[in-house]
Amino acid sequence: MASGDVIFAPLKFRSLEVKNRLFRSNISGRFDNSDGSGTQTRINWETKFAKGGAGAIVSSFVPVTLHGRIADNYATIHTDDHIPFWRTVGEAVRAHGDCKFIMQLSHSGRQQDLPGVVNRHRKTISSTAKPETLHGFLCEAMTKAEILATVEDFAEAARRAREAGLDGVELHAANGYLITQFLSSGINDRTDDYGGPLAHRARFLLEIIRAIRRKVGDDFHLQVKISAVERNNVLPWEGKGNTLEESIQVCKWVEQAGADCIHVSTGSLFPHPLNPPGSFPFDEAVLNYDAMIATGIHTFRNYLLFRYRLLRPIFRLIWDRMRRGIPEEGISLDDAAAIKAEVGIPVISTGGYQTASVIRTAIEDGKCDGVSMARTLVANNDLPNQFKAGRDRAERPCTYCNKCLINDIKNPLGCYELSRFDGDHEKMIREIMTVYHPQPDFRIPAGEQDRQAWPATTPT
Repeated sequence: MASGDVIFAPLKFRSLEVKNRLFRSNISGRFDNSDGSGTQTRINWETKFAKGGAGAIVSSFVPVTLHGRIADNYATIHTDDHIPFWRTVGEAVRAHGDCKFIMQLSHSGRQQDLPGVVNRHRKTISSTAKPETLHGFLCEAMTKAEILATVEDFAEAARRAREAGLDGVELHAANGYLITQFLSSGINDRTDDYGGPLAHRARFLLEIIRAIRRKVGDDFHLQVKISAVERNNVLPWEGKGNTLEESIQVCKWVEQAGADCIHVSTGSLFPHPLNPPGSFPFDEAVLNYDAMIATGIHTFRNYLLFRYRLLRPIFRLIWDRMRRGIPEEGISLDDAAAIKAEVGIPVISTGGYQTASVIRTAIEDGKCDGVSMARTLVANNDLPNQFKAGRDRAERPCTYCNKCLINDIKNPLGCYELSRFDGDHEKMIREIMTVYHPQPDFRIPAGEQDRQAWPATTPT
């Protein structure tokens, strides 16, 4: 590493300093228990990336209510009972080079891939009563009382994160989840004070930010993840989503409401195809997608499109149509630069980063203040340390095959690209299973031990 490398310069926020410009973005496996309690595996997962040199870990999708999960077996922050567990996670992460831990506060809304036994046969809440576009997940439009209660759920979750001693929180307002379902002109069809003009659609997000500030004060880090552009060329039946200009205005309001950072993503009106880019692993999907067949009114239809080889060109046409002209590395960088030019708080860009020179140039050119990585760190957990040692790219970089994300439906999260393991299947499995190895320094709090399981293979 050259002296003075901007990648390893500290990034200072209003009330938080991160040691470098490399963030582990939110990505996770089904590592926890059905009641929302956490496991030792979760602790092991988050510390893998702290050991690898990341400056900060943005947690997996952490639901603020048990009914707001995207999938079963995700640890939640919906009760004070979970504060000790999250305190242990934060302590374990910070023990590795003072890596920071930022909890992502989330709610699935209608985007509920695997509802689990708690949410089975339950319509989830959303800004709309229209089913989700790709899979047809069912939902019902929130009442005013439900909106106010959910705002309070987010604020209480932030209070618990602070009491757990964590370094900050991130609001997931991107990629088709609940807050996006209010923000997006392509989803929100309300006619009340939470629908219609952009200022009304942004009301839910801004009320959450203000409620969090009232609950935790101004000296606790709060960042917001937003989809800068919602492409309207994803599916033929989708309406237009938010434009970059609309998102810039939302980011200005978010800053005024008290946010400390904008985390820029991109995507369609649902999270699956456009974010992230890369190929669609048909064979892996056939092996794993059966777990989702009953979750939405269109999931069986989609399964057939890639289950049978003669039908795959139809699904591939839709998938490739979304990817056309989009880079795999730095997909959101230009959007981040446009937002950074209009706000006074730091901006983080996500989107397939795994080349030090690309990241360095993006920061030096003033397009963003830092980057976040997910799949590329799953492929190479120690990529930040490799950058620090002078390597521009990992010897075996991420191939953007998306097999990790497809397998995550019912298998342990990890890299499933066999070519990266010289075709050695056993070597690949050994690496994936390292997340279950004991970590003696930080153990799950007393009282949680009896709830341990192998949740990645628990039927739902």
